Amino acid sequence: MLDILMFATLCAAILTGFPVVFILTGTALLYGLLGWAFGVFSPALLGALPPRIFGTMTSEVLVAIPLFVFMGIMLERSKIAEELLETMGRLFGAVRGGLAVSVSVVGALLAASTGIVGATVVTMGLMALPAMLRNRYDAGFACGTICAAGTLGQIIPPSTVMVILGEIISAAYQQAQLAQGKFSIMTVSVGQLFAGSLLPGLMLVALYIVYQLIVAWLRPEIAPALPPDARGRVTRGEILGALVPPIVLIVSVLGSILGGIATPTEAASVGAAGATLLAARRLSPAWWPSILAFASVVGLVTLASLFDLRLGRAAAPLAERVAIGGAALCTAGLAVALAHALWLTFGSGVLAGVARSTMTITSMIFAMLIGATLFALVFRGLGGDDMVHAALTGLPGGTGGALAAVMAVIFGLGFFLDFVEIAIIVIPIVGPIILQMDVDPIWFGVLIAVNLQTSFLTPPFGFSLFYLRGVASREVRTAHIYRGVAPFVGLQLLGLGLTALHPPLATWLPRVLFGR
Repeated sequence: MLDILMFATLCAAILTGFPVVFILTGTALLYGLLGWAFGVFSPALLGALPPRIFGTMTSEVLVAIPLFVFMGIMLERSKIAEELLETMGRLFGAVRGGLAVSVSVVGALLAASTGIVGATVVTMGLMALPAMLRNRYDAGFACGTICAAGTLGQIIPPSTVMVILGEIISAAYQQAQLAQGKFSIMTVSVGQLFAGSLLPGLMLVALYIVYQLIVAWLRPEIAPALPPDARGRVTRGEILGALVPPIVLIVSVLGSILGGIATPTEAASVGAAGATLLAARRLSPAWWPSILAFASVVGLVTLASLFDLRLGRAAAPLAERVAIGGAALCTAGLAVALAHALWLTFGSGVLAGVARSTMTITSMIFAMLIGATLFALVFRGLGGDDMVHAALTGLPGGTGGALAAVMAVIFGLGFFLDFVEIAIIVIPIVGPIILQMDVDPIWFGVLIAVNLQTSFLTPPFGFSLFYLRGVASREVRTAHIYRGVAPFVGLQLLGLGLTALHPPLATWLPRVLFGR
């Protein structure tokens, strides 16, 4: 019974609000000692802990986490979201429900740019909610729109949580194949998971927008069009100025991953540098750093595609030596532009705040990964994996019943735990067992992501609801938020059902791009 008591103790302790990393390690040590005292746990199993921690710390994929976090926070502090919301609101303002549609569009763009749910919900709650209420939008409809759009950072790549989920799903898939007696191991990359989540994410955005337009058409008093004096005239230059920077960054990061040009870690470094350049552009009217950086990148890509730029060769042709010199000049130009951007962001105080927040979030994630590793070792040592395997395989309905049970548990835990906590605690336990049932790992990972996005919205404990409640004005009651998100929870469940019933939504694009 120690394995069951161990998991129950973990769930109960988490509800106290004590830091999860200490709960994980403390629970694992306590039950490890109890198991040793009763003779059902061998402390020798803990010898596997140092190599696992070393593997976590040296994982090239996980290096993408601080880079993506840095990119998201830098974009949040650079006020790009404010400009996007204002421009899109004026562009769609003449349409009933236009402000709601603009919030969904901006939410999708911010999700693909930042991937941080809390930052997106808070940012749009501070900027979009007052504008929607001022223009006579129903408070519940406005709150539901903002919460739903903010959670898109869970599913639309590139996302920090997708990086963590990809690494954990990959490890679980390898364990499942070894348990099946397969020694020619197939792996799952973060890029494949990014590709798998793209279509379901865009499907959710489409469901949101269709629902908003239908509601605004049937009940115009809930989401009226903006009066002409409120929306003004939007010029083509304003639209391009607001849309082009985030779209270029998205294409640079996500396009390089899906196109096989760069690994997620390399693409994350491009995103971090690009976000810094965009932030500097907002702080200074000078165009030369942006032009220099863009020209340098284009030059590097062009030269790399036409010539062999490897260094250290004994007899490179003259043309290639010239190309290497040109690449060195482009690299120097990019370094100058980045140095200028870092200097501006440092002088304004933005860089220090971004670096501090990045360090805090990254430390929290990696500390929880280490704590979860210890917890999983003790849980398995007490026979927990055998217990979970017997429970899932004994459910009626076979693979479908087991998968439905796992999704129900994850959905319930999503009320109380953060995505990172669920990913590093639950998935290493149930993942290998589910994947032994010949479930596609990419489809499984996307289902988990959509499921947890739904739980982020569901009253009374959805995280995005608390984020919005913290920044909403007093005239917006908690009941408004709960009432407003209810239809969007239904849309989320519809999206989850469509993805579950039609797996190609998650598996088609990875198969086209990566041959799997």
